[in-house]
Amino acid sequence: MGSELGVEPGADMMAAIKKAEERGCEVALVDRPIQVTMQRFWRKMKFLEKVKMIFSVVLAIGNIGSFKIENFKIGRGAGAGREAGREAGREAGREAGREGVREIELDSLTDEDVVSELMEELRAFSPGAAKALLDERDAYIAGNLLNLHFRSKERTCTKKGEEHSLTKECTNKEGEGRKIVAVVGAGHVAGIKRLLAHPELIPPRSELVSLPKKRFSGRFSIKHLLGVGMGVALVIILLAVFFSGFSLDTLLRAFLYWVLINGVLSASGVVVARGHPLSAVTAFSVAWLTSLNPFLAAGWFAGLAEAHFRKPRVEDAKGMLSVESLRELARNRLFKTILVAALANLGSIAGTFIGIGVVGHELGINVQEIWEGLRALIF
Repeated sequence: MGSELGVEPGADMMAAIKKAEERGCEVALVDRPIQVTMQRFWRKMKFLEKVKMIFSVVLAIGNIGSFKIENFKIGRGAGAGREAGREAGREAGREAGREGVREIELDSLTDEDVVSELMEELRAFSPGAAKALLDERDAYIAGNLLNLHFRSKERTCTKKGEEHSLTKECTNKEGEGRKIVAVVGAGHVAGIKRLLAHPELIPPRSELVSLPKKRFSGRFSIKHLLGVGMGVALVIILLAVFFSGFSLDTLLRAFLYWVLINGVLSASGVVVARGHPLSAVTAFSVAWLTSLNPFLAAGWFAGLAEAHFRKPRVEDAKGMLSVESLRELARNRLFKTILVAALANLGSIAGTFIGIGVVGHELGINVQEIWEGLRALIF
């Protein structure tokens, strides 16, 4: 929407800063650094929430051409400190209104009921994401606003020549401090107001800026899991040789079928996605192992390889939802990385089921009878 209107993200904040500078006011950036927010956002999301988010993005992109934002007339900006927000909104509205194709009223987007409904939808979709993007930032911003308020009061008192902070000698009138105007997004207004009224609910700053520990860290890193998986596979092969009664040639032939079927199908997914050749080689190399290990997926490695050889750029993230054709989407490196990972995983899944049937036939095992027995046992 911002690109269609010719309005850069954060235009309301820039308008507020410009207004403050015109009036000679100090400016303080009170939001949490975006790097910390995004890292906490990603790590706090559960695996299924990440899958849902990726599929939602892909489905949204799949609706390319179903509608196109033409031109809008904006009546006002969003957030506290509405004077600066309205000014940014009027500027964008005047620019868009010159086109005159069609107009809609966007005031409803900042309506309290609409904003509350959108926030609840986000919490239902991903509680972890909502906590990192909304609740934690509300607390961080509220804490900074309170710090600015108390610092301002201290400065007002010490202007009298006293070397003390807020004491009984500093009257309420003297300690009122300067007014603070906060310009925030509409979704943060209610949460910040609640925390300003009850500052005891604000968690320590260290809790809001520290990074959650990775689920697979230390000895449980992906690298170690890969090594353990290869070791387990080798042990299984050796045990099969000694206790299964099959000849070594038969086992090696079955193992070769398993590697080829899983590898070829997983690499084919990368090729269909038009991934980098070395991403396809990566998928082929690990698919046989990831099919045996529930903690690993071939698409992870293929996606990482794709991101390494064709690094996504900032403009790829910005343009992912504004593309107008499938050809343009196919050139987007971020989308291609996601597509490579998804199709490599699909190929690996198909390879697992096909490989089980082929290996079972090679070893003289009736896979269908085993499956029927399991169904009878479970159901």
